[in-house]
Amino acid sequence: MMEIIPAIDIIDGKCVRLSQGDYMRKKIYNENPLEVAKQFEEAGIRRLHLVDLDGAKKGAVVNQKVLESIAQKTKLIIDFGGGIKTEEEMRSVFNAGANMVAVGSVAVKNTALFFTWVKKFGAEKFLLGADVKNEKIAVGGWTEQTTISVFDFIKQNVAEGMKNIFCTDISKDGMLQGASAVLYKNITRQFPEIDLIASGGISSLKDIEECEKAGCKGAIIGKAIYEGNIFLSDLKRYLC
Repeated sequence: MMEIIPAIDIIDGKCVRLSQGDYMRKKIYNENPLEVAKQFEEAGIRRLHLVDLDGAKKGAVVNQKVLESIAQKTKLIIDFGGGIKTEEEMRSVFNAGANMVAVGSVAVKNTALFFTWVKKFGAEKFLLGADVKNEKIAVGGWTEQTTISVFDFIKQNVAEGMKNIFCTDISKDGMLQGASAVLYKNITRQFPEIDLIASGGISSLKDIEECEKAGCKGAIIGKAIYEGNIFLSDLKRYLC
């Protein structure tokens, strides 16, 4: 069964959502992310995707206190990402309560370093982010486009033992226009051994079903929940 993973994106310590990764198109949903996380836990959610958007932009962790608060006061399984560039920062994030570290930019820009982390900590401690625009990888909080094919990127990382991968179509993220089910199907067809998590654009239960049919093992959902397009009560069949 596919797992539902709500997203909490953090700017200035607040729960926000962007549209298409644009920091100028920001909407604040709650001043207190812990309050949101507790609501998810009470609804039966087990996992949380926590993103430090300030950190992603700065290239260094900024909102670790939010992680600490949620980790201490809920039992959610948390993956945390945004700006982690050094082993010291990564250890700090794990010590703050993250179960997994979500890695994107560093896996693209400093592949050798990332692979040393994978060998040292184990592939299961990482959630690899493949942020995509026109099937090409983007980095730096989506502000920088590369020429790297998402398929080549995944292939390279699978060869190093990576299995937990989430793929975000930037053109759809925060737009509530549907998920990139065709892209996900192409990925799972080429890499049936990975646990692919859909991210970006999911706006309805139908979108979730399409991602499941495409072979996704999970779905990260943000704006659709905050805007009331999907109610947590609608997700009961996906909750353990």
